[in-house]
Amino acid sequence: MFTRKQVKRLLLRVPGKQRFGVYRFLPFFFVLGGAMEWFMIKVRVGQETFYDVYRRKESERQYQRKLEEES
Repeated sequence: MFTRKQVKRLLLRVPGKQRFGVYRFLPFFFVLGGAMEWFMIKVRVGQETFYDVYRRKESERQYQRKLEEES
């Protein structure tokens, strides 16, 4: 893959080191997080998106809690 020297050279090429320091990478991670969120909302794997699965699992958990409280 990449050697440590290659990664270091690549990171040094990102502009703004003097002014922003390590925070110069913040926009990259912000865009990466937004892209990941968009992917989780819009892209279907099979018939479901990530949030479809999340909502279904959460409603199953609530149903189980309700059954446990009633018994």
